[in-house]
Amino acid sequence: MFEILQSAFLAALFDVQLAIPSPPRNSIQIGPLTVHAYGLMIGLGMIAGVSVATRRWTARGGSPDAVVQVATWGVPAGIIGARLYHVITDWKTYADTGWINTLKITNGGLGIPGGLLLGILFGYIAMRRLNIDTPRFIDAALPGIPIAQAIGRLGNWFNQELFGKPTTVPWAVEIDSIYRERASIPQEYLASETFHPTFAYEAVWNLMLAGLLVFVTNRKYLKPGQSIFLWIAGYGVGRFLVESLRIDPASLVWGVRVNHWVSGLAVLVGLAGLIWAQRSASSPKESGSEPVTASQTEDEQDNNDTSEVESSEDEQDEQDEQDEQDDDMSKEEDIDLDDDSTEDELKVDAEQSDKESDELDDAFTVVGDED
Repeated sequence: MFEILQSAFLAALFDVQLAIPSPPRNSIQIGPLTVHAYGLMIGLGMIAGVSVATRRWTARGGSPDAVVQVATWGVPAGIIGARLYHVITDWKTYADTGWINTLKITNGGLGIPGGLLLGILFGYIAMRRLNIDTPRFIDAALPGIPIAQAIGRLGNWFNQELFGKPTTVPWAVEIDSIYRERASIPQEYLASETFHPTFAYEAVWNLMLAGLLVFVTNRKYLKPGQSIFLWIAGYGVGRFLVESLRIDPASLVWGVRVNHWVSGLAVLVGLAGLIWAQRSASSPKESGSEPVTASQTEDEQDNNDTSEVESSEDEQDEQDEQDEQDDDMSKEEDIDLDDDSTEDELKVDAEQSDKESDELDDAFTVVGDED
């Protein structure tokens, strides 16, 4: 930090142009093993993304193993999809240089849109197979994706690739002549030494997008799962703007870069998804029922558990009341039986008394006769 401030001071004092220097090399040798910075940045990005997703998912009561299992499906599929997208949209380059170069992934060449599409598709399949609450998992894991993208973009810095138009802004990136020629940029730009760091712009945009996703999902401004549409639209906007500064060769459709078309489509899909989701959320209100809010959906399981407990308590109370009523009825029956028995006994005693009285009368009669 001190060196950066010192450079800025000297540049302002002596009118020296500031620029971000590119790394002198893009790999390191560890014994027989060559570690490429491009692959290292992608790996660090994946670790960071999975870590963020795990922390947010466990905070919501989920299992950390679920994140690892979904990543096991999504990450390899994402890498394959990114490479396929790059090869398909830049097939002319490999047709000229040889198709064997399509396997040299360490030299760069990953199309983020293809990686996101295939990675999310296989991640969704994994969530369904594992019976994971998909909407809530999306809200928890989604911010990890743009964070992983931001870190992975640093690999372009080491490879001195994917830079933009020439510029003299203080944050311009220096590109060595050999990489300027390798990038096949227009001839009028070959003499320039500093360019827009479009890879850094996209990295910063992704970090801001990740912060927006965290804010929206934590505040529950959207129903569970709807944040994916916000992310799609947000990424499309950022990529469209960054793509406007790129000068490297690209496949064109009707004179427009393919990535421009894809970015524009992402914006439309994201906005359409948000509109559809909002209308779906408001439709219960139109039919006369109360709409379900995001917080109610989040607490639905807790409410169900509470209702089950209360229902069980009510059933127990009803059973106790029924038992008490049965006891009272039994007591009343016993009392009725006792009353009947008493009446029978009284009748027997009365008959016995009448009989004894008759016998006494007869005895007195006999005595009288004898007298």
